[in-house]
Amino acid sequence: MRCAILADIHANLAAFEAVLGDIERKGGVDELWCLGDIVGYGPDPCRCIELLREYNPVCVVGNHDHATIGKIELSYFNPYAAAACQWTAGQLSQDDVAYLEGLPLTVEKGEFLLAHGSPADPVMEYVMSTGIAAKNFDFFQSKYCLVGHTHVPAAFKEEKGTCLSVNLSPGIGMVLGASRMIINPGGVGQPRDGDPRASYVIYDSEGRVFRLYRIPYDISATQDKMMEAGLPIHLITRLEVGR
Repeated sequence: MRCAILADIHANLAAFEAVLGDIERKGGVDELWCLGDIVGYGPDPCRCIELLREYNPVCVVGNHDHATIGKIELSYFNPYAAAACQWTAGQLSQDDVAYLEGLPLTVEKGEFLLAHGSPADPVMEYVMSTGIAAKNFDFFQSKYCLVGHTHVPAAFKEEKGTCLSVNLSPGIGMVLGASRMIINPGGVGQPRDGDPRASYVIYDSEGRVFRLYRIPYDISATQDKMMEAGLPIHLITRLEVGR
């Protein structure tokens, strides 16, 4: 089975379409797994939800998904993110809201647990260091865990009682072995590792290989839509630098 693993689309339709086009050029996949935050920040929340649903994805909920439907107080967000959540809430149809409300906090798929934030706190916690990753291995029973939320590609493995960071490089396969792991495919719609290209992973279960891809997209098209919508300038300019 081949599976595309995406996180943090964040209503960035141009980035999402670029990723989907790249997946098709690479021969397509059998399943699409989404690790939450379909909406928030970007200008096309409704179309991104609609397009994602066309793929019948396995999907968990993210903090921005919850915030836009009133399940998280906006006081937990910085002013830019809160403003974008408020704007997004005004765009969603009843069907969009119902879809986001129905998304689970976590999903188990074979050897994988899917969560947006972390196994310990599926919506809000960022797994950004070996220390945070280490304590999270106690919160899931499966061999591997997939998370998003940080918008940065990363992998951590548990080995001989310690937690080690594993490098994820674009185009270079990472073979899953005996070690338990937490893996983040990076962000589609708002990368934050200094590379503005959209980030995603294809997993091939036959070879047990994860392969990270970085895909350019028309950033200016997304920025123009954000300007028209009156979204915060900070959110618009950061797309160019991937921060």
